[in-house]
Amino acid sequence: MPQEFNLEEAIKMAIQTEKNVMDFYLRAADITKNERAKKVFETLAREEREHAANFFHIYSGKELGSFDDFMATEPKFDTTILHNLEKALKEDVHERKAMELAMQEEEDLAKHLDMTADKIVDPGVRAVFEKMAKETRDHYAIIESEYAHCMGMVHETDIDTYVRE
Repeated sequence: MPQEFNLEEAIKMAIQTEKNVMDFYLRAADITKNERAKKVFETLAREEREHAANFFHIYSGKELGSFDDFMATEPKFDTTILHNLEKALKEDVHERKAMELAMQEEEDLAKHLDMTADKIVDPGVRAVFEKMAKETRDHYAIIESEYAHCMGMVHETDIDTYVRE
């Protein structure tokens, strides 16, 4: 059954989603001791901020205030991803769990965005959700690759070594 958001609602939702995920990545970077994994989380946080900025530039609403002010607001710890990360920290599970949570969140978010996009009638609004879904899948691939590396699994950059032996 078709579902309709107006373009402004869709863009506002996209901005908030990008900020929530950025907040998660910043928190994950804070708790990560592995420098390579920390850099991945920091890079992903910057990309989420850029994604939010892209949406913010086409958002005509005023209730979010300025971009910098909105992005500087306190993280919403009631979001599932941040709640789960904080719970993992209390259990003294850090970067591995942060990466696992990030992969799960990106996978769930991509599915949700795809399903939402499929229900949207307006092509402009659908394009917003489809773009977010693609960016989310790209982030999943980055995290999956780094997770494999941190866990000592065969990394795609090592594949020639293993194939040729």
